[in-house]
Amino acid sequence: METPVKSKFKKRKKKVCVFCVDKNKLDYKDVGLVKRFISDRAKILPRRMSGCCALHQRMVATQIKRAREIGLIPFSLD
Repeated sequence: METPVKSKFKKRKKKVCVFCVDKNKLDYKDVGLVKRFISDRAKILPRRMSGCCALHQRMVATQIKRAREIGLIPFSLD
């Protein structure tokens, strides 16, 4: 009998999309929710860090860009 080989790497839990689970609506006027998807250097977080699905990640990006144009969120934190 062969013994099972143990893996060196831990399996990560797959992140679930916040918007798919709760059916939340993302709006550029909701600055608190939009800031959740921005890094400390005011960049848009990638999907692997934000945990959004592809559809909602595109929506997040457009809402962040709208909020920046209006002036609710700064373009950079210099």
